[in-house]
Amino acid sequence: MECVLCTRIGESVEVQEALGQLVAAIKNSDIYREYRRHSERVDRTEDLREKINEYRARNFELQNTFHAEDLLDAMEEFERQYEKFREDPLVEEFLSAELAFCRMMQDIEIKLAEAVDFE
Repeated sequence: MECVLCTRIGESVEVQEALGQLVAAIKNSDIYREYRRHSERVDRTEDLREKINEYRARNFELQNTFHAEDLLDAMEEFERQYEKFREDPLVEEFLSAELAFCRMMQDIEIKLAEAVDFE
């Protein structure tokens, strides 16, 4: 089944052009370029992407399985387990750049939804 919204967006040349401009602006932003630079460095380091993905998965799991009263203790233990890992400048720089990029994308999404009065 084809996505009706996707078809409708495809029919709107103006929206497609604006989307292309937005994508170009994102890709030309310092935040995105910094994220890509660190991402490429991670990919050139053996097994580092896999270790970062494991770190992310454990972090996600903790934040989504523990109740608020247990989360603080679990997060402290998690931080202790990954303290040495996070001391690696490449890991820290990548995760910081990734966070900045994610925040930029979230900000774009929020502002877009607000601008079109979408709840």
